Amino acid sequence: MRALLEGNRVSRISVRGFAVASATAVTTVGAVVGVASGDPQQHTSNDFEATAGDATLLADIPSGQQAQVQTASLTQQADAQATAADTAAKKSAEETARKQAAESAKAKQKAAEQAEAKAKAEKKAKEQAKKDAEKRESSTVSRSSTRDAGDFPVQSSYSIAEVQAMARQIVPADQFQCFSNIVNHESTWNYTATNPSSGSYGLVQALPASKMASAGADWRTNPATQIKWGLGYMNDRYQSPCGAWSFWQANHYY
Repeated sequence: MRALLEGNRVSRISVRGFAVASATAVTTVGAVVGVASGDPQQHTSNDFEATAGDATLLADIPSGQQAQVQTASLTQQADAQATAADTAAKKSAEETARKQAAESAKAKQKAAEQAEAKAKAEKKAKEQAKKDAEKRESSTVSRSSTRDAGDFPVQSSYSIAEVQAMARQIVPADQFQCFSNIVNHESTWNYTATNPSSGSYGLVQALPASKMASAGADWRTNPATQIKWGLGYMNDRYQSPCGAWSFWQANHYY
């Protein structure tokens, strides 16, 4: 019977834990002393009675079994601590994974933006290279005139039809209309036209007029010399007569 009772006591103490049992035992000792001295408050406490009962059970446990109770209590504490540690570790791992996922997403977005910017830059560079090649080709064509100014006989005067015929033989065919448009607006094909306010002169209204001397000393009287100089000016400044005409249309000068 006593063995059964002791087994039950061990079970109860192990559930509550050794720490609680020890505290209860200390409380019980104090309570017993209080009763012996006639302290009514200690004697009437319900908590005291329950605690005293638990402490009595601990006292009744043989010393060998008390060690088992202590071990069980420590095991429970260790299990609780391990569970708490596992929970904290899991939470930390989840937070780390979340941060890594966010950083990875940012890195991918940045890489995509850089790739897009690079593609745009390459496309723009190709388009610019194509335009530059077209300009060079156009400039080359414009410079390859069929005849030079010196190929035409010098006359004392020239009609508009004669001047235009000379221009058709000097200016490349695909650039002639643009050249003609500019000359028509600047001088109406009058190779002696003079602007009284600025001093610009000739078919293309060179300013100062003396610049045309680079094409020939007879620039005042020879329309072929003026055509040669005008064509060179348009090629150098606007890549071609059509380039000059585009600028003229936007600004009304060139």
